[in-house]
Amino acid sequence: MTKKFSKIWDMITTLLVVMVAALAILLVGMRFAGYKVFTVLSGSMEPAYHTGSVIYVKEVDYTQLQAGDVITFMISEDMVATHRIVGVVPDEEDPSVLRYRTKGDANDSEDGTLVHYKNIIGSPVFTIPYLGYVASYIQSPPGSYIAIAAAAFILMLTFIPDLFAKDEEEKA
Repeated sequence: MTKKFSKIWDMITTLLVVMVAALAILLVGMRFAGYKVFTVLSGSMEPAYHTGSVIYVKEVDYTQLQAGDVITFMISEDMVATHRIVGVVPDEEDPSVLRYRTKGDANDSEDGTLVHYKNIIGSPVFTIPYLGYVASYIQSPPGSYIAIAAAAFILMLTFIPDLFAKDEEEKA
């Protein structure tokens, strides 16, 4: 009976460790591969990008962007948006300076200002629905404490069978 329990316990703890590792790779590891990770906070790009999703953005050559492409860009120093390009507008004085007219798919009207090419972060490559809720929670103080405690608990779970095995060996 204890061997069967031990196998089940090993499978459960392995599954938990794999899930935590996968979450860490999705939220942090992808940055090392050159992706920038953002959480979708509004429904302006529904149904393409749902609120609460995480989008992975890769740098793009701004000269290759055209109407229909989706870009992630800086609105201000602390605000980022992801919208679809509806028009490319070359500067009248210097045609090499490009600006982009954008619009959220779910919005009725175009954005109020043009996006300067220097403000473009990149273009979304893929998205994971609902992962943004987890990421946002983990980044807040109560969520980060819970995440650290959960990681410690999972680590502890992996060693519990070894502790019981030593106790049984000492009794025998």
